[in-house]
Amino acid sequence: MKLLVFVLNNEEYLEGVLEAYVEAGVAGATILDSEGMGRFLAYEVPLFADFKDFMQGNKPRNKTILSVLHDDATLERLKPLIDEVVGGLSKPGAGIMFTVPVDWFAGPARPSEEA
Repeated sequence: MKLLVFVLNNEEYLEGVLEAYVEAGVAGATILDSEGMGRFLAYEVPLFADFKDFMQGNKPRNKTILSVLHDDATLERLKPLIDEVVGGLSKPGAGIMFTVPVDWFAGPARPSEEA
C-alpha cells in the first residue's frame, strides 16, 4: 500500500482531478485546503514582503489530496489522467504528486478485499 499525496496548485482543476481518481479506481480521498510556504512568507512575514512580486499570478490556496492506494496498477492508471487534467505535472505551478509507503492500515477494507 502507498499513501498518494497530490498538492494541486490550481483548485479550478479539482473536479477534473477527482474524476480522474474515480476513473483510475481510487476508492476514496481526503481533500485539505493548504497553502505553500512561499505564499505564507510573502504575505504573512514582513521580512519577506518583497517576495510578493515573485508570487504574482500564483493562487493563494492549494488543495492537498490524500489517498491510500492498495496497488501500483491504480497509480499507473492515474498518472496519465492527472497529467491530462492539469496539462502535465512537469509544468511549473501545476502541483506535485508523490507516494510514501504505508506499513499499517486500519479501517474499512475495499470490497475486493473483504473475506
